[in-house]
Amino acid sequence: MSALLLEHGPQTATELAARLGISSAAVRRHLDSLVAAGRLEERLTREAHRGRGRPARRFHLTDAGRARFPHAYDDLALTALRYVAASGGPDAVRAVAEQQLAGLEARASNAVQQAVDARPGEPVDRAQALAAALTAEGYAATASAISGGGQLCQHHCPVAHVAAEFPQLCEAETAVIGRLVGTHVQRLATIAHGDGICTTHIPGPFRPGNRSAPARPVPGERAAPERARTRTTQSAITTPTNHRERTPA
Repeated sequence: MSALLLEHGPQTATELAARLGISSAAVRRHLDSLVAAGRLEERLTREAHRGRGRPARRFHLTDAGRARFPHAYDDLALTALRYVAASGGPDAVRAVAEQQLAGLEARASNAVQQAVDARPGEPVDRAQALAAALTAEGYAATASAISGGGQLCQHHCPVAHVAAEFPQLCEAETAVIGRLVGTHVQRLATIAHGDGICTTHIPGPFRPGNRSAPARPVPGERAAPERARTRTTQSAITTPTNHRERTPA
């Protein structure tokens, strides 16, 4: 049914029923489900030949409905970036990536700044706000505190196929994350390179309850200084002190 709207434009339930050879009631049930899913919208129109009669109710594809059909955006992006790389080299590709992410950075920075103003905190706290902002952009992001800082995980990458060939996109995105959380960050994994999720490490202080201490001293690091302190203490106790007074000559 969506294909008919794509091919023939907006139509009424009656027109669709005639094309499909089924009842208007059956068509209406299916149209209602597509409207509820956000793939279609119903609009009132008054056509010239209807005069002063009842306005027609036609169904239109939404952007979400059109997105369900095959597209070649990745191919177009790859073709464009290949041309940019051939003409201007890697730096030109990096400039395109930074320009493409400028809008995302501006939108996400507002959400992060609001969180900082509400409760000033560590970079990990900023990452929580950034994760929510990235999720709204389609990245399905989460942030968590770990030993030594935090992690920002992106479970979806809208440009993964393009970034697989042009890592400048990942590099520019990492720089954006660093600026938004206010510290230097390190990319540990990316979907573009075959990993399950994009993982970014955010260094920072330990969090209460997240620090884990070794069960016993590490050989060569903690045991050795302890032995040195023991020897020093024993030496201070056992070394005799000369209290003899000098005899006048």
